[in-house]
Amino acid sequence: MISTTMATKLSEQINREIYSAYLYLALSTEAEEINLRGTAAWFMAKHGEEMAHALKMVRYQLDQGAEVKLAGIDGPPAKAGSILAMFERTLEHEQSVTASINDLVDHALSEKDHATGIFLHWFVTEQIEEEATVNDILGRLRLFGDKGEGLLMIDNELGAAAKAMAQASASAAAA
Repeated sequence: MISTTMATKLSEQINREIYSAYLYLALSTEAEEINLRGTAAWFMAKHGEEMAHALKMVRYQLDQGAEVKLAGIDGPPAKAGSILAMFERTLEHEQSVTASINDLVDHALSEKDHATGIFLHWFVTEQIEEEATVNDILGRLRLFGDKGEGLLMIDNELGAAAKAMAQASASAAAA
């Protein structure tokens, strides 16, 4: 059983994860509207991952006998305007999620809640990967540009990455 405070903090994180999914859905539609289908698919895959993160936290709370408290989700910000701005927004968002996860870990440690600390370890590792991936995409965008052939190359790479994420997700669900 986890503390009421820990359960509240986890519920708040569930809402952040759902907001992340909502943000990625908005970015996916924005990319689709400018015919960047690979980028749109990548953001849609991220949408699915964020929903899976939220559900993982819901399951943990239920398994711990804690009440899950869901709140309203704010709408995503206005359109980013360019693929570079989309990924700059993505990095900024992922950094805020990392800070939030770290705060949860700190709270679990302060309560000597070892089960939650161990549970959150997966999310800490996931955030390292999330930020590294977005930093890599931003590096490519800055190197090759977000116009013309460079953009086409990056869009194709993101489409291939989205397919790989979907296959990994399907494999995990089947296991």
